[in-house]
Amino acid sequence: MTMPFYVSPEQLMKDRADFARKGIARGRSVVVLAYEGGIAFATENPSRALHKISEIYDRIAFAAVGKYNEFENLRVAGVRYADLRGYSYDRTDVTARGLANAYAQTLGTVFTTESKPLEVELVVAEVGPTPGADQIYRLSYDGSVADEHGHVVMGGQAEQLGARVADAWHEGMSLAEVLALAVRTLGAVGADGSVTAEGEEREIAPGGLEVAVLERAGRRRAFRRLQGAVLAGLLDQPGDRDGAEQV
Repeated sequence: MTMPFYVSPEQLMKDRADFARKGIARGRSVVVLAYEGGIAFATENPSRALHKISEIYDRIAFAAVGKYNEFENLRVAGVRYADLRGYSYDRTDVTARGLANAYAQTLGTVFTTESKPLEVELVVAEVGPTPGADQIYRLSYDGSVADEHGHVVMGGQAEQLGARVADAWHEGMSLAEVLALAVRTLGAVGADGSVTAEGEEREIAPGGLEVAVLERAGRRRAFRRLQGAVLAGLLDQPGDRDGAEQV
């Protein structure tokens, strides 16, 4: 009689984690940065149809890296969760923290019980009435949740790019300033996936970017995509606070 093949739980979890990390690292990075008027999201994505940054609810947005079909299913589930909770209770009861907890349960369950983990990493962000009330949650493939402050980088070379962003980001930056920082960070990843030295970043045309913001003031629905002439104008004048306020 043949002996059944045995893999220790520790080795099984390690193999799943390595598998998920490799899949996530192959994706292009997403940069999330808080600014004086809200929260900005940016990624290198030439597609105008397959979005990595999306609206979930009135003041909540979603960003992801990894396998598109997997994080798109999670996005749709998040929209349904938010709509049902807002309809059943009140719109103010839909929060980024509640959505992050729901995603964490799903990711953790799949990671521990299924044969293949989800190759995704997520950010759920909610813009508040003041910068101190903003919420940014980063969720890993295993369901772990991190409450981030001010900035997040996900995807390939996230650790090195995150260190660059941490050195350059500070509170009170304008929209144009954080977008310039985001584009520099994304351009630091070369065609071969390696990180270039500072000052040697490649240029990324506005048409190759997917950019969106959660705006603190104004409409009930805070999410807005930036593209075309508006995005090009912001990238041309990274230090112009007045131009940032006009978009």
